[in-house]
Amino acid sequence: MTRFAVFLATAATALSLASVARAADAELTVFDWAGWDIEGAYAQYKAKHGDGPTYAFFGDDDEAFQKVSSGFKADIAHPCAASVPRYRDAGLIEPWDTAKIEAFANIPPHLLNSTVFKDDQGLWFLPLDYAFTAIAYNTNDVPAEDVATLQVFKDPKYAGRISLPDSADDIWSLAFLATGVTSWDNVTDEQFAAAAAWLREVHPNVRAYWADPAEMTQLMASGEVQVAWSWNDGVALLQAENFAVGYNRTPKEGSSTWLCGYVNMKDAPGNEDKVYDFVNSVMSDGGTAAVVENIGYATSNAAAMAKLPAEAIQKAYLDPLPEGSILFMQSPTSAELRARMIEEFELIKTGF
Repeated sequence: MTRFAVFLATAATALSLASVARAADAELTVFDWAGWDIEGAYAQYKAKHGDGPTYAFFGDDDEAFQKVSSGFKADIAHPCAASVPRYRDAGLIEPWDTAKIEAFANIPPHLLNSTVFKDDQGLWFLPLDYAFTAIAYNTNDVPAEDVATLQVFKDPKYAGRISLPDSADDIWSLAFLATGVTSWDNVTDEQFAAAAAWLREVHPNVRAYWADPAEMTQLMASGEVQVAWSWNDGVALLQAENFAVGYNRTPKEGSSTWLCGYVNMKDAPGNEDKVYDFVNSVMSDGGTAAVVENIGYATSNAAAMAKLPAEAIQKAYLDPLPEGSILFMQSPTSAELRARMIEEFELIKTGF
C-alpha cells in the first residue's frame, strides 16, 4: 500500500470513528471536534497527570449541542461562537474562573467583545481557536481564475466535483456572501430567501456535503472533488501529503471566519482542577504551536502566536488578509435564525 493510500484509509477510519470516545484519564472528559486529540496540545497536561484526557468527538455544532442537551456528560465542550447562546439558554454551562487560566491576559480584547461570551456574571465562553472557511482547490486541474469568485460552486464545469460542509454556519456564510450579504446579524427575509435560492442552484453540483475535514480531504485526495468550501485543517492535511492544494481566502465576494472555544459544563463528572490544567496546556506556547502545525488554526494566546515563525503562519494560511478583503464573521446567532437556517438547509440537501 502506498503512503497516499494509507493516508486515504486513515482518513476514512477517522471519519467512521468521529463520534467514538478515546479513553484515557477518567477524571477529565473533553467533548471535542474530530481530529482535536492533538498530543502536542495536551502534552503539558499529560506530563503532569501521566495520560491525556478522555475524548469524545463530534462532527458539527448541531450534533454536539443535541448530544449534551440530551444528557451526555462531559467536563469541557468546544462549540463555536454562533452556538454559544444555545448552551447558555439551556443552562448547560457555568462561568470560567479566569484567575486559573494562565494565558487569559493574552487573549485580544476583541475576541471577548460580546455579552454572549462575557457579562457581569463572568466568562461563559473561553475563546480558543479561529481560522477561515474559504475555497480549497486542486491546483493541477483548477485554474486560479475559476476560484476568484464564489460562483465557481455554480459553474457547470465542476458539476459533481465540488464539496460543501454539512454545517449550517459554514453553508449560510457562503450563501450570504455569494449573494452580497456580509453579516447575518440583521439579515432580512429577502436576503435569506436569496441565499437559499443560491444554495438550491448549487445543490446539483455537490458531490458530497462533507461531515468533517477528514472526509473533505479524502474526497479531494481521491480526485472525486476539485473544489471545496473548506476549513484550514483540511488544507493542512493535504499539504502534509504534498497534494497540489490551493486555498483562496480572497474571492471577490469574500470568505468567512469563525471563532470557537471552550465552555465549562455544569454538573460535570470529572475533576475541576484538571479542567484548568487541560485548558492551560492547550493554550500554552507548546499547545499553540501544535495546533498551528497540526490543523492550521490560530489560538487566542496572542503572545504564543507571536513567537511562531512567520513561515509557519503563512503555510497555515493564518497571515493577515490584504487590506479591503471581505470577511464574514460567524457571530452568535439568535435561536430563531439558527433554527431557520438548519431547517432550510435540511430541505435543500434533500432536494426541496
